[in-house]
Amino acid sequence: MDRLGAMAMLIDVVDSGSFSAAARRLRMPLTTVARKVSDLEAALGVKLLVRTTRKLSLTDAGIAYLAAARRIIDQVDEAEREAAGEFTVPKGDLVITASVQFGQFHVLPIVSEFLALFPDINIRLLLLDHNVQLVDDHVDMAVRIGKLPDSAMISTRVGSMRTVICASPSLMAVHGVPQTAEDLGKMPCITFDGPGPLSGWRLTDPKTKTAVLVPIIPRLLVTTVEAAVRAALLHVGVTRLLHYQVADAVKAGGLQLLLEAFEPEPAPVSLVHVGRGQMPQKTRRFIDFAIPRLKRSLLEFGSC
Repeated sequence: MDRLGAMAMLIDVVDSGSFSAAARRLRMPLTTVARKVSDLEAALGVKLLVRTTRKLSLTDAGIAYLAAARRIIDQVDEAEREAAGEFTVPKGDLVITASVQFGQFHVLPIVSEFLALFPDINIRLLLLDHNVQLVDDHVDMAVRIGKLPDSAMISTRVGSMRTVICASPSLMAVHGVPQTAEDLGKMPCITFDGPGPLSGWRLTDPKTKTAVLVPIIPRLLVTTVEAAVRAALLHVGVTRLLHYQVADAVKAGGLQLLLEAFEPEPAPVSLVHVGRGQMPQKTRRFIDFAIPRLKRSLLEFGSC
């Protein structure tokens, strides 16, 4: 049997939480995944997994074997990359992710410049407005906006991003320019249609530096940033977005920033990557190349 392949299959099953989820992720028949794990258990002469209709759990032997399998697979992957020259020569494929508009403004120019300097490196740039799992989705690094959860990932802060409130001058000509958080609650607002109920917009009292929750009854709910910006430009209401998302409209005069003194603390922007073992040259070179440029880009953009 392919022992390494079976080890990798076991890891996929445990990380996915079920045989069916692993089969979908690997794009393999469920019966094949189950058979390979069963063959591994038979070869070892020990039960690794306890399977019920509701959940999957590891036996004591399974816990120990899984930890050893992870170490072995990592060592094999590292050896293969080293043999291919990734640890001595910057070459190979990189997968990088960022949110759509931020990636277009700040990441894509850096990627383009990097590719011109390193002809043996190819990059897949995933621009998505949701976070992917770096390990599970085989992504080398990500640019994240916001506070990061505790994890084994390595992160480097490259700047910060304001959350701003804005509206069109025409709307303010009708409703007036809000001067306080209470004024904002009386204006028509454009919000995102999320999975949970909207409780309000969180601001900061500039005098006491305490959080203020402004109750919002949306005049319009939308599902994309572009729609919120467009609706604000059409004078539908006030909207609240990240600074980079409205910067062009503000610069062109179509939108005006409001209540800047009430803005919450800017959200950190970080470059995040997996911190396991020796780092391939392609990854190290991109990190060293991108960090100072991201910092400069955010400063020049006025986001910090």
